[in-house]
Amino acid sequence: MDGAEDPGKLSSTLHDPTNTQPLLVKPYPTTIASTSGTEQEEEEEEEDQSQYLQISYNFGPRSLKDLPILLLFSLLVLSTFGFGIFASVHKNPHRSQISSFIYNTTSLSCTLLKNFETPTSLNPQKSNLFYDFTDIPSFSENPTSSRSSVLKSLIWTLVLTLILSAPFVLSVLLLLKHYTKQIVYASLPFFIIVPIFINVYWFVACTLNSTCSHSFPLAYRIIVLVFVFLIIGVIVWIFVVNWHRIELTVNIVGVASNALSKNLGLFGVLPALTVSLFVYYVPIVVFLIFANRNGKIVPKEENGEYYCVWKQDSWVPAYYTLAILTMLWSATAMVEAQVYVISGTIAQWYFSKDDSGPQRGIRSSLRNAFGPSSGTICFSGLLIFAVRLIRSVVDNARQEEASGIVNLILRCCVNSLFTAVDFLNKFTINFAAITGEGYCSASRMTYELLKRNLLSAVIVETVSTRILAGIVLVLSVIYAIVVCVILKALIHLGNDAYFVALMAWIVLIVILGFFVHILDNVIDTVYVCYAIDRDRGEVNKQDVHQVYVHLPISRSHSHRAGFVIIPRSPPLV
Repeated sequence: MDGAEDPGKLSSTLHDPTNTQPLLVKPYPTTIASTSGTEQEEEEEEEDQSQYLQISYNFGPRSLKDLPILLLFSLLVLSTFGFGIFASVHKNPHRSQISSFIYNTTSLSCTLLKNFETPTSLNPQKSNLFYDFTDIPSFSENPTSSRSSVLKSLIWTLVLTLILSAPFVLSVLLLLKHYTKQIVYASLPFFIIVPIFINVYWFVACTLNSTCSHSFPLAYRIIVLVFVFLIIGVIVWIFVVNWHRIELTVNIVGVASNALSKNLGLFGVLPALTVSLFVYYVPIVVFLIFANRNGKIVPKEENGEYYCVWKQDSWVPAYYTLAILTMLWSATAMVEAQVYVISGTIAQWYFSKDDSGPQRGIRSSLRNAFGPSSGTICFSGLLIFAVRLIRSVVDNARQEEASGIVNLILRCCVNSLFTAVDFLNKFTINFAAITGEGYCSASRMTYELLKRNLLSAVIVETVSTRILAGIVLVLSVIYAIVVCVILKALIHLGNDAYFVALMAWIVLIVILGFFVHILDNVIDTVYVCYAIDRDRGEVNKQDVHQVYVHLPISRSHSHRAGFVIIPRSPPLV
């Protein structure tokens, strides 16, 4: 009777989670526990699978994310403006009149002299601003001097460059959209030709110059010449080895250019955001100027004599620190806001059935960026600002040649931190713009999404960014050469044409660099959208899948393919 009841008791005991004392030998409960643990992990993976299958662009209303970071940023901004207004009201009007004060032995303080005349005011004619300019020989003797001609040519050249930059960028975009392969392959030889030209040019110029040839012997010049040619050979070898990746990058750039051409409104919104940042900076800069005028004029003893000096209020340096930190954080947050707007707009185009995308895609992205996701943007900007600040400190310590095992360990830790932050931050804002998730949640879900689909977090931009930068450099150099030829042939500026052409090149390369920044973020956004499609087994943009399906599998995750859920391969028809 008891023996018949024992198996039932044993079975119920094994299934009772409250029982902590096994009745059989230990291997049996261990096996059962491990089996139940495996089943639990499978259930969690199924839950994750069901969660990730729901990932798509969130067209509906979004909840406010990362509210504490947003409150912290708002507190800094309000404090900066509040103390700035206080500094403006309580400024000392005598800040610029220190020389008008003398030490009063009776009151033991500095007193403002009445009817004090500065040395410049003794001669009103000399203090006249117009006289100061007309007193310059080049302006008084020759109004149409070469200096004024260069200045006029510089102004007109920069204005024309700014005007022509818009159609120039649109032309580059259309060329990359329709003739990507031809543009890339035509630019690649210049990556070799330019270093060869510079190498040969300095060798010949140094040989012809007696001073250079005397201080730099021929044997050393030949060694440097050969060494540079070896470096160029290594560059050629890198191109040959990675030729298949270059072809893939050509297709990726073409797809991104097509996506950007469908959302040309970004070229108006993003510069407007940059201008708004500078407008936001204007009152802060004014507050900093007024803060410098907060203080008092006090006597100072030196060698038994008293002088009147300016003593700044003790809170002014702290306000300078607060204002500068606020400006830097605002700058990084604005960069992340631009990335958010780009990602949200491109994602709406990607997941829409119409190839032209939604009509109010940019407006919706702006509303989400400066609304529910403003805390996420501030969070990302804070991390980027902190990383750059720490990196600058480490670089300064390295330049000062700080030695010691502690500094070495600190550098290793900081470099590891940089790598981790770069890895986590990559695609996080893109994913947050698509789904509306908070920063930490978006970072985790992005990593899991790429891991589940055996995609890399760094493979996309490795080649495309460098190729785009090279194309921009080549096009801007060609433009500068054309400007220089026109100035020398038509305006007859002489050697000053090189300076004007250099300024035009700087302006154009900054504008084209901003264009590359936009195109890079489009590439990243399309990459995340492709990963979402791959995870869901859908095809929203057929041309994107035909290109991105050739991306290499991430080696860091391929060895764990048996422990991750392999996504369904979307049909390519």
